[in-house]
This record gives sequence, structure tokens and C-alpha cells, in this order.
Amino acid sequence: MKIILTHEVSGLGTAGDVVDVKDGYARNYLVPRGLAIRWTKGGEKDVEQIRRGRRIREIATIEQANEVKARLEGVKVRLKTRAGDAGRLFGSVTPADIASAIKDAGGPDVDKRRIEVQSPIKTLGAHQVSVRLHAEVAAKVGVEVIAA
Repeated sequence: MKIILTHEVSGLGTAGDVVDVKDGYARNYLVPRGLAIRWTKGGEKDVEQIRRGRRIREIATIEQANEVKARLEGVKVRLKTRAGDAGRLFGSVTPADIASAIKDAGGPDVDKRRIEVQSPIKTLGAHQVSVRLHAEVAAKVGVEVIAA
């Protein structure tokens, strides 16, 4: 099935790309989550608008990405959340929580979809997450989860 990506999808493409994927993947995952729309001749006209919006939001050069990376890696991110006596969290820390904690700590505004958490954060303590800033630049951010 041919689809038009509306957001960046790891391993598939960026917003505005027209890609061919399996029918079930598009129908059951990408389209319901708003990551893609079905390709039509009318939808092809929307591709340029999606790409224009992406260029405005996107970090354009590697130099800009490295500047943002330096700012991100210099920020101390502390996230307060509820936890039990043994240090286990009630739930887990989401990329949206991390993005708001980065902004609260004085860091740059980061899109939650660019934050990659290797394994779910379900305990108190220090954790590492990766933030994809550019196709070639990723920042490692230390997140300290503390009890509220």
C-alpha cells in the first residue's frame, strides 16, 4: 500500500515521503496513529505542504544540530514522579514526560517523537535517553528520576 508519511517514522522515512508498506502495517499502525495518510492523487498535493512544514520545524544543518546537542547535554534533567517504597514507579516515564522535563530544566524545546528510550524507565535513579536532532546527530541526555 502506498502511503504519505505525516511524521518521521524510524526506519521508514520522514514527513512528506511517499513509501510503499505492507497493507496491515499501514492500516493497523501508521494511519490510526496519525503517522501517515493513504496515498491518493489529491493527497499528492499535500506532500509539498507537509515538506514545507517539516523544513520550518526541522533543524536544517549539522552545525545547528551540534549547537542544540551541546545545550542538551549540558542540561541536568530531574523528573519527579510517584514511586513505591522499593523504588519502582507507578507506571513508567514517557518521552512526553522527558520532553517537558528538559524544557523545565532550561533546555531547548524537543519534540517527544525525537526522544528514544531504549527500555522502559520504571525505576528511580539515573537513566540515559537519546534525542535524534538530525539524521547524523543524536544527543545523549541523562535523566534522573526522583520520588515526588
